[in-house]
Amino acid sequence: MLSTIAILCGGGPAPGINTVISTVAKVFLKDGYRVIGIHEGYKGLLSDSPSIVEFDFMYADKIFSRGGSELVMSRFKPQDDDFKVDFFLKNNVKLIVTIGGDDTASTANRLLKFLNKNNLDVKNIHVPKTIDNDLPLPDRNPTFGFHSAKDEGVRIGTTYYEDAIASHNWLIMSTMGRTAGHLAFGIASACHFPMLVISEMFNKTNITLDKVVDLIISSMIKRKIEGVDYGVALIGEGVFHDIDEEELKNSGILFTYDEHGHPELGNISKSHVFNVLVQEKLKKIGVSIKSRPVELGYEFRCSRPIGFDLTLCTLLGMGTKKLFDEGITGCIVTANSRGDIKPMFLSELENSDGKILPRLVDINADIAQLMFNNLHYLEEKDYAKAREIIKNPEDFDFKKILNWN
Repeated sequence: MLSTIAILCGGGPAPGINTVISTVAKVFLKDGYRVIGIHEGYKGLLSDSPSIVEFDFMYADKIFSRGGSELVMSRFKPQDDDFKVDFFLKNNVKLIVTIGGDDTASTANRLLKFLNKNNLDVKNIHVPKTIDNDLPLPDRNPTFGFHSAKDEGVRIGTTYYEDAIASHNWLIMSTMGRTAGHLAFGIASACHFPMLVISEMFNKTNITLDKVVDLIISSMIKRKIEGVDYGVALIGEGVFHDIDEEELKNSGILFTYDEHGHPELGNISKSHVFNVLVQEKLKKIGVSIKSRPVELGYEFRCSRPIGFDLTLCTLLGMGTKKLFDEGITGCIVTANSRGDIKPMFLSELENSDGKILPRLVDINADIAQLMFNNLHYLEEKDYAKAREIIKNPEDFDFKKILNWN
């Protein structure tokens, strides 16, 4: 029986998944291996009747530049007692290639220990994927999918900005990035949006709904006194997830709640919530500025990968074969800034509590400081002009709100 390479995908889609799958399939088929894909991630792998895809060269070749994922994905996270050897024995699996985030990688590590304990010589190499760019890879190299998602976000964002200019309107926009603001930061800076709000900005104060709203209004008033009646304020969704849960419960927002009584934040549109709150605050302070909500995110995940990710994903796919041939297992495949393939192990990423802390936007870097300094917002020098519109401009001073003075 041929030695088999099995591929599965966990988490959500990201541009470049099919490029990784295609490349892994091609390089292993070239050396005489059987290559199969498993639908529904670990859920499919550990089911009684896994649904699989049999790859040949032509199948692999036609999917390499497509968006989405040829393999159905799943967020299922098995417990140790869910593991079994049947699939690996039946298919003579020698390597399982996992594509996903840190949860997918840590599950692969547990699975590998189980298989080795049962005397199965199965290796694992993990390919890191997330459009959030929040995995702490070496050299601050991006996770695959991030640049393609950002590129699509910039394409859509500039179109919305043109609409704001054409209609003299404000757009309150929210985008994906639950634990880090890289995507929002990249889109806002490339599109020249006048206001950006991400969690990393609140390094000297706690995040509240009022502060986010006041930052947006600060930009609106600043532009108004300069005779500019339009703009886009982009909010990273992580801001919403970092607001105190009790404040959310008492906010008047109609949430659905999970079995533990926590608000299900994924079921609401963050941009709609902030747009309503901004309009309520504007009415309260007696200012008329029209705004509309725009939710971004799902448009990015299955977009076609751009050249950067096609190259990176090809390199990671070929790098998977390189590490396998070297006998390396239980690792994450990474590429440094020179394009050299390096294995990285979860132990290198975990802190003393065994947790992988997300890579955040470095707000002290020049790129961030220059971006923040050139957003449009009220400062002390604007108070006199701003008082022609609002009574207390100091309440909307950007740096005071963030305690950056």
